[in-house]
Amino acid sequence: MKYPPKKNYSDVKTKPHNSQRKSSPKKNLLDIAPKKEVKEMFMSWFKKHNIVGQIMTKQEVVRNILTKLDSKQNSALEEAMKDLKHEGWIEIQEDGVTLVLTQKGTEYAH
Repeated sequence: MKYPPKKNYSDVKTKPHNSQRKSSPKKNLLDIAPKKEVKEMFMSWFKKHNIVGQIMTKQEVVRNILTKLDSKQNSALEEAMKDLKHEGWIEIQEDGVTLVLTQKGTEYAH
């Protein structure tokens, strides 16, 4: 049995599509702008209801914040809430969603 002659592909200019593996995407640093926007959304709501101990319930968080977020802001939501708590403007209840305005938060919201 005779085999056909081997073809010489050395003059082909394109490389096979799988010759080099792409590196995995690097974790992007969280963009500061969306986080800042989310924090401002929370504090804007509290500014309207500026009383120490004012509670923002889970339903109010959903209605006034979550439904208005774009994908970048949604990714920054948890970090924004942690920042507001760390800065002492709010307290986060055990459910992780209900927020309480602190004295420092009322001073900021003025």
